[in-house]
Amino acid sequence: MSDYYVQQSSECDYLFKVLLIGNSGVGKSCMLMRFSENQFTNHFYNTIGVDFKIKVFQIDKSTVKLQIWDTAGQDRFRTITSSYYRGAQGIIIVFDVTDRESFNQIRQWMQEIDKFAAESVNKILVGNKIDSSQRRVSTDEAEALAKSYSISYIETSAKTNINIENCFSLITRQIIQRVGKPNQNQKSKVGMKLQQNSPQQQTQNKKGGEQDSQCCMS
Repeated sequence: MSDYYVQQSSECDYLFKVLLIGNSGVGKSCMLMRFSENQFTNHFYNTIGVDFKIKVFQIDKSTVKLQIWDTAGQDRFRTITSSYYRGAQGIIIVFDVTDRESFNQIRQWMQEIDKFAAESVNKILVGNKIDSSQRRVSTDEAEALAKSYSISYIETSAKTNINIENCFSLITRQIIQRVGKPNQNQKSKVGMKLQQNSPQQQTQNKKGGEQDSQCCMS
């Protein structure tokens, strides 16, 4: 069975599930907020379990709907979030360029991907917070790490909105290149698989709460 669902309707050409993973505090939630709502906040809050948002946008003459899952980075939530690797078509691994430890943990996150995600899943590495002057990880070493895994690398700033849209466009283009054109025969089976991971089944984000989950169901 294919591991993706292509929705053929007047609303969109593709529906993909994309995960944001990485250590706590690297800016995953801020990246998601900037991309989905074009907003940013300096107020830090930990994602509890998994937060969920939908973004519909145009890319290369196709309408794409992304189901974007913002996973908690704390160790105590690893058992909660591991199930959400299943069914993902794309994974964005995020580290903070001002936090050396978050970069050192990338290999551990890659091991989790190998353990829980589909072998064919597309992956990119993202160095966030490049607006800061307190950089601790160079572009060259981050690019070298990405190259060792044969994945793309891009640098972003959710605060100043640098490369956020490019980041999500990059992973989406790579997924489309892999899965090809929509296949109507794949629709029903894999569509049910996505529905099993309903946002109503997960622990809600402290800030978004149940209201965010409900709006994502529409």
